[in-house]
Amino acid sequence: MLRIPVRNLLTQVSLFEYLTQLRRNPYSWLILLSTLMGSMVSGCSPIYVLRAAYEEGKILWRREPIADFIQNPAVAQDTHEKLRLVLAVREYARDVLKLRVGGSYSSYSYVDRPDLTYIVVAAPKTELRPYTWWFLIVGSVPYKGYFSKEEAQAEIERLKAEGYDTNLRTSAAFSTLGWFDDPLLSHLLRYDKVLLSEIVFHELFHNTLYLKGASAFNESSANFVDHRKAIDFFRDRFGEGSAEHRYALQLWDDEREFGAFIAEVAGTLTELYGRDISREEKLRLREEVFARSKAEWDQRIADRPSHRFHRFSQQPLNNAILMHYVVYLKDLDLFESLYEASGHSLARTIETVRKAVAVDKGGEPFEALRAWLDKSGSNQAAALH
Repeated sequence: MLRIPVRNLLTQVSLFEYLTQLRRNPYSWLILLSTLMGSMVSGCSPIYVLRAAYEEGKILWRREPIADFIQNPAVAQDTHEKLRLVLAVREYARDVLKLRVGGSYSSYSYVDRPDLTYIVVAAPKTELRPYTWWFLIVGSVPYKGYFSKEEAQAEIERLKAEGYDTNLRTSAAFSTLGWFDDPLLSHLLRYDKVLLSEIVFHELFHNTLYLKGASAFNESSANFVDHRKAIDFFRDRFGEGSAEHRYALQLWDDEREFGAFIAEVAGTLTELYGRDISREEKLRLREEVFARSKAEWDQRIADRPSHRFHRFSQQPLNNAILMHYVVYLKDLDLFESLYEASGHSLARTIETVRKAVAVDKGGEPFEALRAWLDKSGSNQAAALH
């Protein structure tokens, strides 16, 4: 979901008056959400649009300010601590990193099921590229979300019938990219404090920077930012070398290591799929690549059972599963290089990323970042000379 102008919706009343009416009338929320989602999910069925609007409307209608909720003496101590942490995280994102926070994560909303959404991913069997869905506002995206598992499974079956590899996964959170003040959803409290903070940082970064049709950039940049922000946040909050700080550092190391490994696997498969051999031979050989990759990863982390991706080799592999990893873990070391070039200042790194992609508007964002790094290195070399 995405922020869009409302001037076409509001012809007779001001924005403030309209939003005031929305707060008073829950049916108005449904009308607005349906209109917004209808604009964004062009080509989707009316039932899909209405279901999405209904579910988002429930989330928004159930919001309660966290500051009020934690005053209830019946709130468990662990829940109380995590909710206060979330408030501290959003303040850190706003005040230290200058992210576009708005009212997001200042409220809490109850979710009446363990899994919020079901995400469908697909890819051709002999190409390492995602199947994409096109939405009017966000452009092409390599996944489609459902609030109903049955509807998601129906889409999986449709794609399988067309010959695609598929993957169905759950998602704990999503961002409305600043259009609404996203609440903290109740089921997120099952995560530990570091993972919870990473989720909040991730979604708040989407509020700040989101490029239409650039899903891999959007997700991998948010992935980099949420890890780096968590490291800085827990260092500042609990001290250098605290248990939380060390854990945040370890998670980022795990993420970068696995991202580099996935890039190697993707390179091997891309070379295989480009060979002038039969489709049947490609399908046979890819299974060898999958098996070899799982065995290699097992061996690599054999003495690290707590590695974040220790279960990778336990799952069946196909191109859709790999594309999920490629989208979220693409070029993480590129962002780390930007961080180092920015003097290990995350705020400066974020500003650099925003400027680099703005200069090359409409271009390939990863290439824009590489160009900035090359130029930065040239300037530094010239200065030293």
